Amino acid sequence: MACAELEALRLALLNITGTTDEHAKRHAEAELEDYLGDADPGPIQALANATTLDEAQRHLDAALVDLEAEATRIDDDDPQAGYLRGRLVAVRDAERSLRRLREGTDALLDDLGEAHHTLHDAFPVED
Repeated sequence: MACAELEALRLALLNITGTTDEHAKRHAEAELEDYLGDADPGPIQALANATTLDEAQRHLDAALVDLEAEATRIDDDDPQAGYLRGRLVAVRDAERSLRRLREGTDALLDDLGEAHHTLHDAFPVED
């Protein structure tokens, strides 16, 4: 059982930030090979291919819904039950981290806009 949601999110963040860590990319793609070649892409493949934070959030939310459904169906006696539930906790934490990243990015954009306006207020430019 792979940590598909986390590896797909890593690929998305590599795409979004333009980071070219080939080792991390190859590792994530190897973990996701069963998901990336699907003709009918699901949320994992869509997440791995995300190029914006909004896309990543949307596809991670969809992947989390699928994971939660899987976790509710598994028997407590199944040897994978603990791992699956741990994965669910980790993905929920990643979802919160992604939300904070989005909020931080939005705040930075607002701050830059305010700094721009303050600079123009302090030093008006006449046309």
